[in-house]
Amino acid sequence: MPKYAYFPGCVGQDSCKELDMSTKLIAHRLGLELDELEEATCCGAGFVQDVDYDLATVLNARTFALAEAKGLDVLTVCSTCQYNLAKANHELKKSPERLAMANKHLAEVGLKYNGTVKVKHLLQVLVDEIGLETLRKHVRVDISALNIGAFYGCQILRPTDILQWENSDNPQSFERLIAALGGKPVLYEGRKKCCGFPITFVNEKASMTMNFKNMEEAQERGADVIATSCPLCHINLDMYQRKADKVGGRRLDLPILHLPQLVGLAMGISPKELGLKRHLISTDSVVEAVKAKAAPVAAS
Repeated sequence: MPKYAYFPGCVGQDSCKELDMSTKLIAHRLGLELDELEEATCCGAGFVQDVDYDLATVLNARTFALAEAKGLDVLTVCSTCQYNLAKANHELKKSPERLAMANKHLAEVGLKYNGTVKVKHLLQVLVDEIGLETLRKHVRVDISALNIGAFYGCQILRPTDILQWENSDNPQSFERLIAALGGKPVLYEGRKKCCGFPITFVNEKASMTMNFKNMEEAQERGADVIATSCPLCHINLDMYQRKADKVGGRRLDLPILHLPQLVGLAMGISPKELGLKRHLISTDSVVEAVKAKAAPVAAS
């Protein structure tokens, strides 16, 4: 049974707690054991780093030390956490001086990090480690009526020299996963662009312009739902969609799903259990499209 030190992140346990809920549900069905790092702190999300870079590094080193003590790699469900954790881990492994600095502070709380932990996003684990064939075997519901636009965003793809996983210019893993679940992937340029969230509180108009353009392009290419790998992207795409509508001049009414919610729907987990009613943009059209198919896919 695959086992990971689970890092749900701040937003996944608060504003987007349905992300945490649905992740645990699909993990249980896949036999994926999640050992939650309940003592872990926020990854910094780019804000702590701006105030005290060393502090952010030490906080993330503490998370790695907690995981290392369990003999586990870290699994996150947030692209922003993926970026911040992976960047800190890269620096700690590359620089003996940075690692020594972090361990000096960690020693005060009885911890030490030896640099053995890897940081992985749920999407990477599903595609590369659980495997698409295994996912296909867990599909119980026909979702072929759904035209699904993947939204990678920035920080699960870049910087490639640190993340060392996907091709940032032509990512394909999310689309491969959608197809394995039985959905129809929709390709559009905006899927690998920034959602605009990082500048929302600095320049809301610019952020919502970016947000609207990405969703509009997906919709024009035929997407009737977007699935995202990041709760901060989800906030912009779902919670702030009405603000984006005002900037764009029309209502999109485009449902936004978290990655594990999409997987859960295909597995036959109920929309209620997956927390779909928590979204501000109605997901009823997605649920009805799935229900409209004649019968569930037979279990393998």
